[in-house]
Amino acid sequence: MSNHNLFLKAAWPRAPLNNGIGRYIGQLQRITLKFCKNHGSSRGLRDFLENNLVDFAKENPGVVVYVKPRRHRTPVIVAEYLDGQRHWLNVKDFDREIIVKWIELMKTQANDGSQCRLRRMWHTENPSIQGPWTPFTFQDPSVNLIKFPDDKFGAAIKRDVTATEQLIKLYEEQKKLAEINNVDTEKLSLTQ
Repeated sequence: MSNHNLFLKAAWPRAPLNNGIGRYIGQLQRITLKFCKNHGSSRGLRDFLENNLVDFAKENPGVVVYVKPRRHRTPVIVAEYLDGQRHWLNVKDFDREIIVKWIELMKTQANDGSQCRLRRMWHTENPSIQGPWTPFTFQDPSVNLIKFPDDKFGAAIKRDVTATEQLIKLYEEQKKLAEINNVDTEKLSLTQ
């Protein structure tokens, strides 16, 4: 097992302050696409540049796109965010579709989350002395001592009668009354 995560800075999960409460501000400031014009490992990035770059630039006018050709180097995407962080990604031998997905991820995230070690999976500014909520927080404590299966707790929950069931019951009662009335009228007509 590797201990490389010990060298990552520890942090809490966070988002930019109040982003999205009023107007959403995309956190990606600029993206630099570095590639080789001739080498085969840059084919996917070159395909992205030929087919998708213009559309990406039109859809995201707030993101500055730099294209930097370099000879005999592996293709790299560098994303720079508003808070000054940089996300560097090696895209050697990536397909165009995968590069589109990575750029979309870089565009929508606030910073590179893989560069920090999470202290916990959740964080709050106002911690509770009772601990975090779970589905079992407000359960009856007597459930802890019962051996399952149990007749009382395993029984079906009795519901109130629904409106549909009430209407069906009224319809059946009216039908029975109508049958009784029909029988009574037949008896009266026979006796006369």
